[in-house]
Amino acid sequence: MSEKNFYIAIEGVIGVGKTTLARLLKPLFDAQVLLEVFEENPFLARFYQDRERYAFQTQTFFLLSRYQQQHEAIPLALAQHNLISDYTFDKNKIFARLTLVGDELDMYERVQDTLGARIPLPDLIVYLRAEVENLMTRIAIRDRSYERTMDREYIAALANAYDAYYANYAASPVLKIETDALDYVSRQEDLTRVAEMIRAKLAQGPVQERLL
Repeated sequence: MSEKNFYIAIEGVIGVGKTTLARLLKPLFDAQVLLEVFEENPFLARFYQDRERYAFQTQTFFLLSRYQQQHEAIPLALAQHNLISDYTFDKNKIFARLTLVGDELDMYERVQDTLGARIPLPDLIVYLRAEVENLMTRIAIRDRSYERTMDREYIAALANAYDAYYANYAASPVLKIETDALDYVSRQEDLTRVAEMIRAKLAQGPVQERLL
């Protein structure tokens, strides 16, 4: 694997614009894009209707699905290209801590830690933030059927969980970007600004050793 190839992961709350930004950055960084597969989760729609009942099934399915995708795809992609992903393997833990409790959470985190030790770390995490009202607006605009019952309290709790998680995150460098005033879809200058921030952050230190 050439050392020139780097791995950027974009993270943030539901509706913040992770996938859109990953796709827009692809040509600017000559990168391959790895997108999360989430529609296939058979428990997701039921989870949004009854989070307590379907939390463990939903989180476990996501954990195994994300592990299979990242464990195989990241090393293969980095052998030939820079890589931009619209999610991290660590996001499993953020969601699990919000929805699981007791023995279920303990068991889930033990499994995640075991699997996560075999997943390559990003060279940079781009953490996108937005106010909850803007997140709710973006979720409504994209109008995914299984998100129509999503309530503001859940998104607010998720936003707080993300902030808390990345406040003390040290496994990879983190670039936090406030997106409320940005429109990198319609304004080229905003996309250019974000790309420049990413390049500057990458330049601050050497590419991390990746776990193969």
